[in-house]
Amino acid sequence: MPTHSKAQDTFQKSIAVLPFVNMSSDKENEYFCDGITEEIINALAKIDGLRVTSRTSSFYFKGKNIPISNIGQELGVETLLEGSVRLSGNSLRITAQLIQADEDFHFWSETWDRMSDNIFAVQDEVSLIIAEKLREHFGHFEIQEQLVTQQTESLDAYTLYLKGRYYLNKWNPEDCKTAIECFNQALRIDPNHPNSLTGLADSYSFLATTGFISYEEGWGQCAALTNQALAINNQLPEAYYQLANLSFFTEADFEKSFNTIKKGLGINPNHVESQQFLSFLYILAGQNEDSKKHLDFALKIDPLSQETQFYSAYLDYMLENYQEALVKLHKCLEVNPKNIPAHTVIANSLIMLGEADQVIDYFDKMPSEIIVPAEKVGNMALAYILKEDENQARSSFRLLNEISKQEGGFAAEVYVLLYHVYTGQFEKAFDWMVNAKENKYPLLLLRFADPMMNAIKAEPSYLELKHQLFPPALFDKRRLEKTKKALLNNATVKAFKDKLTFFIEEKKLFLNPDLSLRSLAEELDIHPNQLSWILNESIGKNFNAYINHYRIKEFKRLAKDPSKAHITVIGLAYESGFNSKTVFNTYFKKETGLTPRQFLKNLKV
Repeated sequence: MPTHSKAQDTFQKSIAVLPFVNMSSDKENEYFCDGITEEIINALAKIDGLRVTSRTSSFYFKGKNIPISNIGQELGVETLLEGSVRLSGNSLRITAQLIQADEDFHFWSETWDRMSDNIFAVQDEVSLIIAEKLREHFGHFEIQEQLVTQQTESLDAYTLYLKGRYYLNKWNPEDCKTAIECFNQALRIDPNHPNSLTGLADSYSFLATTGFISYEEGWGQCAALTNQALAINNQLPEAYYQLANLSFFTEADFEKSFNTIKKGLGINPNHVESQQFLSFLYILAGQNEDSKKHLDFALKIDPLSQETQFYSAYLDYMLENYQEALVKLHKCLEVNPKNIPAHTVIANSLIMLGEADQVIDYFDKMPSEIIVPAEKVGNMALAYILKEDENQARSSFRLLNEISKQEGGFAAEVYVLLYHVYTGQFEKAFDWMVNAKENKYPLLLLRFADPMMNAIKAEPSYLELKHQLFPPALFDKRRLEKTKKALLNNATVKAFKDKLTFFIEEKKLFLNPDLSLRSLAEELDIHPNQLSWILNESIGKNFNAYINHYRIKEFKRLAKDPSKAHITVIGLAYESGFNSKTVFNTYFKKETGLTPRQFLKNLKV
């Protein structure tokens, strides 16, 4: 498991939702419990400005007894949410608590007793309250009025969908087939359940990608199901992710793929697969800085994912950091020795390092069942060119041509292109590329910016084709950048700040231990998003720091009052508006540098 520097990786407004514990007597409810966790992750991920660790990395810690501070450091987050779910018949109990990771400081907890037949309303209620408490703790970000929408009116269909996700997330063909059965059962109950449609699309694309069903069948099913889901609900980031892949891998349309993935990220900026894919598209287009930015974000929200680690290695390869790429790729193979893309990039990296003999021997050491003939023969041909063994190189080239004429021979054809580049036959290489563009070969997009094409990149024809494949207007920062506007003008801010000061200092609303940002906003007759913005942008404090400052000030006043000398420290804290001993002690130490008892002792000196 990779390790991370907390100082390096953690930044403000970050959270990981740990898998909620199944407290039900029926262990079969495990998938229901996991589903609740996933829905809260998905809901919080919609909030722009809040970094939410993805499911893959959060669920790594399921069932493991690891200290909270260690988990926070490993995931690079400030805050952790943990909780439990108990389902008994239609009765549902959810508990949740927010923890500041570095200090293992529990600053909020809540319990909900609800009925499971209103599960979407319950999830929305829970997610909104958690979002509010995070904003009070972190500072400003805007929260929508609804974070979870009702997917279906059938609880049975939703339960089957959760069961399908549970099996699909195991990512192996047998469990994937079980997931398909569950999604199909859900769709028999509710044919218009969009999440079951995207789950089914995800299943077919997985089986096609891993070679357990044909490429055409898998991606064909995926396309039909994804479009059907979007026709029902056009706010599904995972559906746009699938469409972006389809545009790239079946239509070879870079611009369409790019715009589609950006649309999905506009809905959910924390969708890690979309961040990875956008990084991939940027690096293919030679936009290295943007590629690294999106990959860094993906690594922050999903640091323990093997897929994210592979993309990190691929970026190193594309940036010609071959040794760094090899280290990461071999780590991927330690987890999954049958990771075909990792083997491919390793062989290509060895070619770029000039290690021809290692390339020739490499495929003999791979598991035979995952060897792609085109990859083996193509890399061997390039290795023999490096060794200046013309006979073996030509022999491999003839075999490549034979493989390229077989069904699904695209992978061999792209090595024909690389062979022409490596042998200096640039005219033949350009003829191949023009033909590939006309016939919409996605491997042209995939290999165009590859370091293996370096010898031809300075040619005018290459640069002209690059502009056609990757339109420069797509990356025009002036067109893409949005000016962030203030929520309120200066006069309105001043008026609300004066009103806020009156309510806090004169009416002493901070003495109410249940005061929340939302309830204070109601008193001020202002939207909570606007109050949050004023506190953060104009006063420079989050809600908790602002309110607890007044509570600590009140504690100090009470502590100096002789008539209160008989009251305990915690009693004074409660009279000051605190409702938690831990929160009181933590904020008091932060503000004064002393513990409450040290402060009282100094008063007596």
